[in-house]
Amino acid sequence: MSSPPSFTIEAATDALHAMRAARPLVQNITNYVAMTISANALLAVGASPAMVHASEEVDDFVAISNALVINIGTLSPTWIEGMQRAAKRAVSLGKPWVLDPVGCGATKFRTDFAVEMSRAGPSIIRGNASEIMSLAGAAGAGGKGVDSTASSDAALEAGKALARASGAVVAITGETDYVTDGTSVVAITGGSPLMPLSTALGCALSATVAAFAAVRPPFEAAVAALAVYGAAGAAAATRVTGPGHLPAELCDALYVVDADMIARYATIRVVEEVNVG
Repeated sequence: MSSPPSFTIEAATDALHAMRAARPLVQNITNYVAMTISANALLAVGASPAMVHASEEVDDFVAISNALVINIGTLSPTWIEGMQRAAKRAVSLGKPWVLDPVGCGATKFRTDFAVEMSRAGPSIIRGNASEIMSLAGAAGAGGKGVDSTASSDAALEAGKALARASGAVVAITGETDYVTDGTSVVAITGGSPLMPLSTALGCALSATVAAFAAVRPPFEAAVAALAVYGAAGAAAATRVTGPGHLPAELCDALYVVDADMIARYATIRVVEEVNVG
């Protein structure tokens, strides 16, 4: 077997070009707050969004989509049924899908469903430190943590355990982002402290990760998406004085993001690499 792929700014740029050339159709089952910014971010970066969540049509829509993102931000019984059906259909068709366990740890209902979905074959789980720590703990994969101020560094071991338990690549986002499959770890920097102050930008990131998963294997897709999105976020932040206009500036930056922007505003570093050959 070959060693793990290299993770570089050049590789992220290549993935961006491949995604834009493919213009993948990304099905979003996401929350009400995130729908507009997720759709706009996907359009800006070069993908094609669809917000389809009705259980009556998800089987058919997953079949024509290139990737799926399931975001549990606003749950209801009917939406849960749609999420369950969509995940099952994606796995049966070999389509990549991304789980965003929004607010995992806040309530038993939400946490139990997040655990259920983490066991439903996601390609990638993308969450902040608190969500990943809570999900790992509730799934029996690692220490439980619900502190919303937890750092991504603090969540890394839980993320690695969650990856091993779920079989998914886990992306932990924070001041430094981490991507892990349970053994290898890659760190990505970028973004801006303003980004958590503007609602649903993390949700739009999960949608962007799904777009890259349509053209790259899960680990490579997550690293590339985080680097591209982080670079765009950092560039956008230089043009605002606060978070209010950041979503619009972020979409503009995603529209023009290129190798120079990624190299200027993002870094990619292999933290732990396991050779398997």
